[in-house]
Amino acid sequence: MEATDGDSGMPEVQEVPEGQDAARGQDAARGQDAARGQDAARGQDAARGQDAAGGSSPAAAGPGAATRASDRERDAVVQRVQDAFAEGRLDDTEFDERTRAALTARTHAELDALLADLPAATAAPGNAAAVPGRGPGRFAIALKSSVRRAGRWRVPERYTTVVYKGGGWLDLRSAELSSPVTTFVAVAYKSRVTILVPPSVRVEMTGFGVTQGLADEEDPGYRLPADAPVIQVRGIAYKGTVEIATRPPERPALRG
Repeated sequence: MEATDGDSGMPEVQEVPEGQDAARGQDAARGQDAARGQDAARGQDAARGQDAAGGSSPAAAGPGAATRASDRERDAVVQRVQDAFAEGRLDDTEFDERTRAALTARTHAELDALLADLPAATAAPGNAAAVPGRGPGRFAIALKSSVRRAGRWRVPERYTTVVYKGGGWLDLRSAELSSPVTTFVAVAYKSRVTILVPPSVRVEMTGFGVTQGLADEEDPGYRLPADAPVIQVRGIAYKGTVEIATRPPERPALRG
């Protein structure tokens, strides 16, 4: 039953206190604020999810990372690795592994990974002005002694070494070849002459008593470019050997 005003017969309007109206308004405002906060939180979570998804996309690795590498680009990385080896930044194993990896790299990303921990390239030694003076030595003779060349040394177009009852060690991994085709003439009498070459050169051998220590690497798994440096070895050995290798011999383990 509705309450009525006894005089007029009209329904009686009950007045609500002002304090209750204010309380209801505050409750409604709080509800709206909470809804807005939840919507904002959902938007932030969605944005984070999109950012995470975008970070794992292939485009984040760089637009050229998947670009195929050329022979010239592989050669440039091989040269950088060789320079780092000559500076002592890489050991024998790292030099060999990175050189072979550069020769088999398919993309820019694979090449970049080989140089990630090496300093930026500096001006190539070949760009410096030539200094007048005597060229590199062309002969080395050892009688009951040894011939040893290693590190950064300039190799002439033709190099001859004769070892009599001694040893010879010619390390070309950090050497500067002065010609696209380099010829070595090695004579070993009751001696061993070892020529250590980097994997990035093509080796041609002829002679008597000459061996190539690559029997297990007849197929190295990579193709050298047509303009790769050529090392020609003309060897003669009597009761000795002239050998070519790409890795130094393993050192025997020290006994405890």
